[in-house]
Amino acid sequence: MDKYITPDQVCDLIPGMTKGNLAALRFNGKGPAFFKPTPRTVVYRERDVVDWLEASRQTSTLGATA
Repeated sequence: MDKYITPDQVCDLIPGMTKGNLAALRFNGKGPAFFKPTPRTVVYRERDVVDWLEASRQTSTLGATA
């Protein structure tokens, strides 16, 4: 069964992530996939967050984008 987590829990999972940064990533469509079951509720599937994080893996800072 999938585990759904709040933005606060995403921030706990990713060192240095803030709720503001996570909101900006949502707005720009650059963050992990999310769900909005109500207009004021945002949740993430934990595996989507982990997959998104692992997709950002780098082996060099050359050509890395922020």
